Amino acid sequence: MISKTVCITQEGPANALALNKDNSQVVIAGRNVFKIFTLLEDRFEEACNLRVGKNLNLNFSCNDVAWNLIDDHILATAATNGAVVVWNLNKSSRSKQEHVFIDHKRTVNKVSFHMTEPMWLISGSQDGTMKCFDLRIKEATRTFYSNTESVRDVQFCPHSPHTFAAVSENGHVQQWDLRKPDRYFQHFTAHSGPIFACDWHPETIWLATASRDKTIKVWDLLGKPTCDYIIHTIASVGRIKWRPQRKYHISSCALVVDCSINVWDIRRPYIPFASFNEHKDVPTGVAWRGNPQSFLSTSRDCTLYHHIFKDATRPASKANPQGIALNPKGDIAYACKVNVHVTTTMKQLTNIMRKTPATNDTFCMASSVMHRFAINMPREPKWFRACAEGYLLSGRLNEICDHNATIARNAGRNDISTVWNIIKTLYTNPMGTILKTPPTASKEDIVNTLNLAQITMGPSIEQSNAVHENDVKSLQGEVTGATSGGDDETETDETPENQHSIGSILPSYRRAFIDHKGPSKGDFLFGESEFEPMTMEYTSNYIHNIINNDNDWTLSKEAFPLRHEIKDRSPPPEQFPNHPPDINEDCASLMIEDQPSQLIVSNIPKPQFWDPTNLIEEALKHHAALRDIQTSASILIALGEKRKNLNIETAVQEHWILEYLDMLARFKLWNVATQIIQSVWIPSVSQLNQQSTVIHASCLACTKPLQRAAWFCDRCHSSHHALCSICHQVVRGIYAWCQGCTHGGHVVHMNEWFSRNRQCPTGCGHICEYT
Repeated sequence: MISKTVCITQEGPANALALNKDNSQVVIAGRNVFKIFTLLEDRFEEACNLRVGKNLNLNFSCNDVAWNLIDDHILATAATNGAVVVWNLNKSSRSKQEHVFIDHKRTVNKVSFHMTEPMWLISGSQDGTMKCFDLRIKEATRTFYSNTESVRDVQFCPHSPHTFAAVSENGHVQQWDLRKPDRYFQHFTAHSGPIFACDWHPETIWLATASRDKTIKVWDLLGKPTCDYIIHTIASVGRIKWRPQRKYHISSCALVVDCSINVWDIRRPYIPFASFNEHKDVPTGVAWRGNPQSFLSTSRDCTLYHHIFKDATRPASKANPQGIALNPKGDIAYACKVNVHVTTTMKQLTNIMRKTPATNDTFCMASSVMHRFAINMPREPKWFRACAEGYLLSGRLNEICDHNATIARNAGRNDISTVWNIIKTLYTNPMGTILKTPPTASKEDIVNTLNLAQITMGPSIEQSNAVHENDVKSLQGEVTGATSGGDDETETDETPENQHSIGSILPSYRRAFIDHKGPSKGDFLFGESEFEPMTMEYTSNYIHNIINNDNDWTLSKEAFPLRHEIKDRSPPPEQFPNHPPDINEDCASLMIEDQPSQLIVSNIPKPQFWDPTNLIEEALKHHAALRDIQTSASILIALGEKRKNLNIETAVQEHWILEYLDMLARFKLWNVATQIIQSVWIPSVSQLNQQSTVIHASCLACTKPLQRAAWFCDRCHSSHHALCSICHQVVRGIYAWCQGCTHGGHVVHMNEWFSRNRQCPTGCGHICEYT
């Protein structure tokens, strides 16, 4: 017995390996390697290289290899060119090739010898057939048609000498009787993806299957097939093998990504019982040496390893003892590390466990305790279902926001209703600005409001050109002072002729934006009289005129005209120290009078508008952090093309939508989830409802695929496939059929039959499940 892990490197990767009947030799086979090694105490010793001869053709390129369990000198390989090759190690010649079977039309995936009949060899091929070869007469005696695209694995049952199981790429498992090659006697769907491997349990009538859906399932086939255990892995599973003398242990290796070989206890389906991490690439085969403490493995890294179980790592010992989980009903589960006082008895038990050798097959001692907290609230959040079913996520954005705000408010989520209203305000009219002055505003407030409107709005459409002389003259009305407010009136020199309203103070292009509901009673009178709210707005056409206005703006020298002419001017200063001495008073006066009366502005800055993109990004991330994925995902979908401006990574968007779809699935809102998948722009999400949607039907007479219609075969011109099991007429409409026995018929007839019966109407004995 080997006592340590041993490794040997080859010139190429091996696809499979097999042990002889006494577990003293191992054969590895691949595209460029085909050798036999003798297992010694501390090394591998090459015994034979079978890849020799004059003609090295594709018969030496192997997908699988099997060693005869009775005759130790017989080997069989599955070639990539569709050949099944038998090798005889007792041949005296250098080439050990005994016979080549070329019955398959495509690549052979698997070969397997019978447990007790050494001359029986079965193969499974990519052409969808299985063939049983008799090595005595050197021909295929039986052919089994699976009616599937390809057969990935076949295994003889150790509990029944005439039974074998076959798994295929459509996720189905079939059981066949060697004496009845015309039809399988049991058929069921095991996985949602292709099945790559299967293995019979040596003690119990269990069949383990490994699939691309990242699961290993254990099926009890004593009666009706039932799935007793499911193991969840992190990658697609390519190979599986039960561990000898351990009822609940099975080993597996991944097809991609994971380079470890894991040994699982099927009673704990999420953490491997033990792991072996020596390989640097994906493993391709596993074989136990007849005892539970050592096994061999090959990999794409061109290595062959002999593993010792005591060298395995225990992933459970490194698992985080703390965690928290929240279910859709609102309950909280919390696991924390145990930090309690250990009694004397527990200390003794701990010492005993420490003295146990590392090769023990017990679980790692748990070091955490779990607490569960239930909250007193309705078990189902009705608002989630109401919002999910009522939300509108496509159409015009303003209508979407109004509708969803109403739905959220009716569901009792006023905060989310406000969010939808804000989205509408930010996106449906981003160019509009509304300024309102309250009725009780003071004079300063009104002036500030008008100044803000002037700064924000600029000239109107009519004032796209410079202010000309007539417009300047129209601004020359006299303006008098106003009272400070209240009932106290101080100096007033106003007359009815010089009393003006707000509209008379402003230019004509300002008055266009003021809406008066009643005549003004004077200059800024407050108290008894009230101003109506003033609303000033501008449009996108106006902004276009501002930006494209190339003329200069001019401004009068004085904001308001003088009340009367100033006759007594102050005399100019007698001396200007900063001027040259040759400038006299007349020249200085002339220079003052010749100064321009208007301020010319030649460069008009473009108005900068507020961009709400950053606010929307923060809002979506805020709701996602609060675990309100429904709001984040719904707003993201409703924004439509506007979401392209958001600086949110596509991976984050995909995560939000997938999590929302998972929540919808928990509440069984399948229709809502389908609508969201159809409206999503991310390819990985939009393709979710395009998987497993096609059922390939074949003709029962010629076994060829049905091309144009599902009830008539273009090859043999028969319509036996779509005959109703009750009325025996051709079904030209919707065809309901059982995946277990493949019998079916009209939906109405099937419904009537299964309302009173359980077994198939054809009398095959199968208990169909009609839903």
